Amino acid sequence: MGNRAVVTTRNKDVGVYLHWNGGRDSVEAFLTYCSLRHFRPPEEDGYGWARLCQVVGNFFGGGLSIGIDSLEKLDCDNKDNGVYIIENWKIVGREFFDDSEQNTHDRLEMLKAVNRQQPVKDRLSEKEIKDGLKPALVGEAP
Repeated sequence: MGNRAVVTTRNKDVGVYLHWNGGRDSVEAFLTYCSLRHFRPPEEDGYGWARLCQVVGNFFGGGLSIGIDSLEKLDCDNKDNGVYIIENWKIVGREFFDDSEQNTHDRLEMLKAVNRQQPVKDRLSEKEIKDGLKPALVGEAP
């Protein structure tokens, strides 16, 4: 089995398939990391998709946990976390999901874990991570 999810944008042409770590707490950490690194978002061009795949691939290691394809070829109704629709590195919609959200990973600790798996030269400092999270924490539920 897995903890599957698909990430796409509003135009729903391309999607990234995650076999593991498809819960909202993990997906938000991947997206936040991309935002903190100031990557162009996927809705702008293909470089955003490439950076998201790079960050997630570095986190997982190996070669079997991530895929990218046209949305209609991906397992969107995957019985786990469905599809996240994103814009500017934020989740703005959801499809094929009617369960309770996964919230088992602490936001800061998950973001630090994503950061640790990136190449040393590309990692954020702990201060950059904490400072980048501060606006997201104000007024949001954990």
